Amino acid sequence: MSAPSGAPMTGARKIATSDLLLDRILTSLDEDKAEDVVQIDLRGKTSIGDHMVICSGRSSRQVSSIAEKLVERLKSEFGIAVRTEGKETGDWVLIDTGDVVVHVFRPEVREFYQLEKMWLPTGQSAGPAPV
Repeated sequence: MSAPSGAPMTGARKIATSDLLLDRILTSLDEDKAEDVVQIDLRGKTSIGDHMVICSGRSSRQVSSIAEKLVERLKSEFGIAVRTEGKETGDWVLIDTGDVVVHVFRPEVREFYQLEKMWLPTGQSAGPAPV
């Protein structure tokens, strides 16, 4: 049974397009006070996904919490199970949704790897993602 036209469907899951996922991920990161959020458009550059998001948490505990809450929200709202790596240590957590790859770092670890520099065009600086 469907909801009347214009009425929200309760309990219905959204279809997870890469742009919708990206929007929800950016919102989740903002809600959890992630810092220095950078969004990189990967379309046409690689087959690993359409978007990459890189951000920082102030501590290992915050990095793990940001990642955990993001995974829970994506599962609840879109019904997708994402792959994660590194949540146990909280230095660098990778969250792979298939279309959007999210990296959550402690600031020192992020500075060491400088992942943004690998993906941004030459001469472009990594600025915060629009929210």
